[in-house]
Amino acid sequence: MTEQMKSGFVTLIGRPNVGKSTLMNRLVGQKIAITSNKPQTTRNRIRTIYTDEARGQIIFVDTPGIHKAKNKLGEFMVNTAEHTLGEVDVILWLVEPSDFIGAGEQHILEKLKNVRTPVILIINKIDTLEHKEEVLAYIDRYRREYDFAEIVPASALRGENEELIIDLIFKYLPYGPMFYDEDTVTDQPERQIVAELIREKALHALSDEIPHGIAVSIEQMKKRPGKKLYDIEATIICERDSHKGIIIGKQGAMLKKIGSNARYEIERLLDSKVNLKLWVKVKKDWRDSDFMIKNFGYRDEEN
Repeated sequence: MTEQMKSGFVTLIGRPNVGKSTLMNRLVGQKIAITSNKPQTTRNRIRTIYTDEARGQIIFVDTPGIHKAKNKLGEFMVNTAEHTLGEVDVILWLVEPSDFIGAGEQHILEKLKNVRTPVILIINKIDTLEHKEEVLAYIDRYRREYDFAEIVPASALRGENEELIIDLIFKYLPYGPMFYDEDTVTDQPERQIVAELIREKALHALSDEIPHGIAVSIEQMKKRPGKKLYDIEATIICERDSHKGIIIGKQGAMLKKIGSNARYEIERLLDSKVNLKLWVKVKKDWRDSDFMIKNFGYRDEEN
């Protein structure tokens, strides 16, 4: 039985905001990666694990969107995404349904020509199409550009064709033993997931004035002895004094909203009550500081 098990690594790539984290959360069946309608939400490689007792194990590596970097954080994100292409067993490339293959997609196509890994093209967001048959033209358009192992129309938001995607991944994975215990869903430390959940709620609540100039640092995370209660203290880092005022809001209303929304998600994650305290600090130009980027948990991993 063990000999017939398959296991391997699958990376999700694509331009920012194409639905990579939404699809990964959907396939794994649990929220690990944060989602936002703002691009470049994912900053680190996030590993989640899908285990099928009969077939084996898929380790998903969700990467930041591949885009033109504007600062050191951006460079780190792009390097992280492109670095995974040669390290995995299957590549899932997510695109949106469009007649036009833009510069971002062309850049990814050039990168893919240097790898021998099977590439499954996912045409995501088909729920946005007026007529489903429109997708056939998009499939044909991409088929002419690259020899894909498979092309699948899907909707990460609605879960359309998610079982087919899992089946196709197993088709291309190598045989081998499982890397993680059956009940492991992610290798992310809890502190990191908590920090990301707070950042997600901040992104949802804040206006476009503070697109991605924020990070979250967990100062303290302790479980009270003998109680189902965590005390968590966290700091939201921003780049300007004006941003600090927006994050705190009138009479602290915005910070309260972010904290309340984050606490709900963190309690679900930890299956425990949470006492959450948030502060806001200004660290000018932190996204251009190698020290700051590493300090907030964005590290180059040796895999």
